[in-house]
Amino acid sequence: MQRLLFFIIIAGIFTSCRPTEFTPKPAGYFKIDTPAVHQYKEFMYPGYPYQFEYPIYSNVERDTVFIKDNPNNKYWLNINVPSLGAMINITYLTVPSKDGFIRMVNDAYGLSSFHEKKADYIREETYRNKYGVTGIIYTVGGNSASRFQFTATDSLHHFLRGALYFDVTPNADSLKPAADFLEQDVNHFLETIRFS
Repeated sequence: MQRLLFFIIIAGIFTSCRPTEFTPKPAGYFKIDTPAVHQYKEFMYPGYPYQFEYPIYSNVERDTVFIKDNPNNKYWLNINVPSLGAMINITYLTVPSKDGFIRMVNDAYGLSSFHEKKADYIREETYRNKYGVTGIIYTVGGNSASRFQFTATDSLHHFLRGALYFDVTPNADSLKPAADFLEQDVNHFLETIRFS
């Protein structure tokens, strides 16, 4: 009787310990909540050689990391959008000469082309705003570190370069809603940038 009971318990253990059939969940991403509307305020700080409008749901901070290395970088900024984990990095340089300007344009192109390794494509588009500022917008497709990069210049004295970054591993699909939303803010920045 004890043997029969022992075999029943052992048989029960083996039949009850069969692995259950696993059904994976379909792939998906977290929902990204973007602000309801695009609204802007003026960036016009005393002593800065440029002004622009930036989103009210962001904050502007000096890029203190590079100021320590080079005091000429004192006009470098970060426009942070904490709710989306995004940052628009702004670098500013004065144009020393015609050759210096050409070198700056080539450097900006090189920095944008650096993303070709991960990019599906890089689309270049020139623009000119109502203040006479011209430049190039680089739209980078695929899983690159930066979706938008741009330059803004008066071609004589001022040269500004910017790039949109997210504080996550690049994944074009999951970042698409946030990147699409911020594209309008980048374009608004370029429409309103002006030099003093």
